[in-house]
Amino acid sequence: MMIQNTLPEPEHVTALRNQIRRFVVEKAPRHRRRAWDKSHDWPRDLFRELCDLGVCGLTIAEEHGGLGQDIVAAVAVIEELSRAGPFLAGPFIHCAFYGGMNISENGSPTQKAELLPRLARGELLFAYGLSEPDVGGDLSSVKTRGRVEGNELVVNGAKRWCTGADWADYIYCLINTAPDSPRREALTFVLIPGNAKGVTTSPIEHVNLRYTASSDVHFDNVCVPLDAIVGGPAKLNKAWGMLAGRALDVEKLEVAACTFGFAQAALDEAWTYAQERVQFGKAIAGHQAVAHRLVTARTKLEACRHMLYHAAHLANDEKACGVETSMAKLFIADTGVEIALACQQVMGAYALSDAYDIDRNVRDLLGMPIVGGSSDMQRNNLAGLWRLRG
Repeated sequence: MMIQNTLPEPEHVTALRNQIRRFVVEKAPRHRRRAWDKSHDWPRDLFRELCDLGVCGLTIAEEHGGLGQDIVAAVAVIEELSRAGPFLAGPFIHCAFYGGMNISENGSPTQKAELLPRLARGELLFAYGLSEPDVGGDLSSVKTRGRVEGNELVVNGAKRWCTGADWADYIYCLINTAPDSPRREALTFVLIPGNAKGVTTSPIEHVNLRYTASSDVHFDNVCVPLDAIVGGPAKLNKAWGMLAGRALDVEKLEVAACTFGFAQAALDEAWTYAQERVQFGKAIAGHQAVAHRLVTARTKLEACRHMLYHAAHLANDEKACGVETSMAKLFIADTGVEIALACQQVMGAYALSDAYDIDRNVRDLLGMPIVGGSSDMQRNNLAGLWRLRG
């Protein structure tokens, strides 16, 4: 069984969803997913085939070689790719969202002209350089420094959890360029080539989202031109507005869409297993305890679907959606854990083996309330947006 979309959606999104679903079924069978998970890697050849479908252009305007921004369609692509784990969804996000969405929203005219056509073709990959060893959710406190020297910016510092830094073309890096100014007036986004002199990476072992290793990254007198400042030199010390803008809302949706895809895959597998596994003379789905657990999980899954696509439509229409995207990230991430554990219980000891995908899906889902803005950070965001005061 494969759970189907239950919401009305534009015909082109349904056609795209079906195309990606067929692609995943044909190109990413279980034995390949298992191999990628064990090797901490993603398939470059299949990603190239995916890019050739044009999907990396879904966050990029037609004038820059994209298909025209279509957040709903892009979210549907992430959802469908994530049913097969993070191995294609991850690189797609690095291209279409970390790259395409951020440069579309915040890039200078020159950056848009040079980078967006290549991103639309899937030729460039970005990594995020946000967190640091001592900085997580409090991003305005980043300690990585940049100083202006003539026509260059010299960067020194360290980033942590910089996933994909070892193969990304650019690190979309948040730095402090005015240490004597108020924190939110001192931030700059800069594009640092992954192979720039002075950039070194070291892998971080982790159990979830194993399409690649995350990385520690060190910047030792890394020199980039002032034109590498996202938005151009005029955006020096002006990154806070970019950090808190539309791109952040879409970032929450992309993480929520991954979570939703993982949760669907977990429930698909447990639902099928419960109808095949026979105990006490009948399929275990016929035992009320198991049936109730699965039905409750599927009900929660459908609530996630509604919350995700409601927020995606608002973002697509460029309407205020800070509340809705934070609610979606919070609810879907936390609910995804509940669904994962329910499915694990249904599948029993087999859920702890590599005979099924549930082992990987549980690992991935357990991490989703942490990545991309933790659940508690979303609660803080919502308290502020709703003006809840103590």
